[in-house]
Amino acid sequence: MKQLAARMLSTCFGIGYFPVAPGTVTSIAAVLAYLVIPGLRELPLLLLMVMLTAAAGVWSGYVMEERYGSDPSIVTIDELSGQWLALAALPAGILPALLALAFFRFFDIAKPGPVDSAQRMPGGWGIMADDLLAGLLANLSVRGVLALLPLFHLSSPL
Repeated sequence: MKQLAARMLSTCFGIGYFPVAPGTVTSIAAVLAYLVIPGLRELPLLLLMVMLTAAAGVWSGYVMEERYGSDPSIVTIDELSGQWLALAALPAGILPALLALAFFRFFDIAKPGPVDSAQRMPGGWGIMADDLLAGLLANLSVRGVLALLPLFHLSSPL
């Protein structure tokens, strides 16, 4: 029962089994859920979901690592949690959401400096920590881009 629960949670109810780029597919699903479910755009609920998925990810990631080895690619709850953090408190609209997706995937894949270091934490902590840090960096990057748009006489049309 523990294995089944961990597998369902860690793979985001099966998205992690997608044959190509399951992390990116999970990130896209997180953005779509954010755009389609109005409550997820409310900061308190979104942050609660980040905390719940992070806690579930630490536990289920640990269980999955015991069975499949270090940071198995089918574990994608970390992308869900990190992507939602990347979207937290951004202005509404497609452009901020797409920027958050692009920056999150960049930081999650490239793993610059501290993101790579966070991944080295033991067990489920490492699985979750690098994606949460990537989400935070993505969020700050989107804020920076949106702040610079007026300097170029651009505004967010979407």
